[in-house]
Amino acid sequence: MKAGVVVFPGSNCDRDVATALKKSDFKVEMLWHKESELPKLDLIVLPGGFSYGDYLRCGAIAAHSNILKEVKKFAENGGYVLGICNGFQILTEANLVPGTLMRNKQLKFVCKDVYLKPENTESKFTAKCISEKPLKISVAHHDGNYFVSDDVLKAINDNGQVAFKYCNVRGETTDASNPNGSIQNIAGVLNKKKNVLGMMPHPERHCDVYTGGADGKSIFQSLLG
Repeated sequence: MKAGVVVFPGSNCDRDVATALKKSDFKVEMLWHKESELPKLDLIVLPGGFSYGDYLRCGAIAAHSNILKEVKKFAENGGYVLGICNGFQILTEANLVPGTLMRNKQLKFVCKDVYLKPENTESKFTAKCISEKPLKISVAHHDGNYFVSDDVLKAINDNGQVAFKYCNVRGETTDASNPNGSIQNIAGVLNKKKNVLGMMPHPERHCDVYTGGADGKSIFQSLLG
């Protein structure tokens, strides 16, 4: 499979994502935010960072960049799109996944390892995330507090669009295991067609046992089928 990693001014996880993808046997091409055409791709990744300095709102300017017009077309045609951290924020601003990401409940930047419970293991992103233990993956964000209205929350639950929830080491979704105040501990959300995933944790940082663990690799391996 061939993946494209979008690079915005302020991206700082683009090379990490590219390395993680290559370790999972993807061919990778870096895509500059001003591009108005896409090469033939199977996956597009919007990486973490601070696109356009997080001015206005996190992801708000990036959602109107040249390349996002092409990303939307790509997704509408069934292409797979993964947004990580700031990439998730961009996806919500571009209405490619439901909801919004607000300031963390404790009003502080949070950077630590968290545990994730896969809620939907039938999507292309999560098919190999089945495990007896929750996934251990790190977060690093200031605006990761996921929120949706009650009717949208019911809709995404009914439609199996919740991909991951924050949990404790035993797989229990508790208030104490929620690092940012996200509604119902939601850490990752799919679109209706389930070909777009936005998630706050950084799977690319957990793809090697020598650098913190390899639980994140299961997401990239899932995409390979």
